[in-house]
Amino acid sequence: MKATFLSQFEKDIEKIRMQLVKDSIAEAIEQVEQADKLTDIPNLKKLKGFKTAYRIRIGDYRIGVFIVGNAVEFVRVVHRREVYKFFP
Repeated sequence: MKATFLSQFEKDIEKIRMQLVKDSIAEAIEQVEQADKLTDIPNLKKLKGFKTAYRIRIGDYRIGVFIVGNAVEFVRVVHRREVYKFFP
């Protein structure tokens, strides 16, 4: 799948202090890029009420993405208690 990143996504990654979480995010991005279909992406869940909004679970963090066709747009990565304030 083709991945694109919003500038806010990159800023969110810079704010994360734990290197282990950053490594897990990089691994998740790799898995998304290598995936041929949605079921190949681990910890991916569709958000109710939105046609193209999904989240990927990374420990206590959530990556908010929009998936349209074969394109994945990484929007936000924030702590689980705050993710639904900022995404979608």
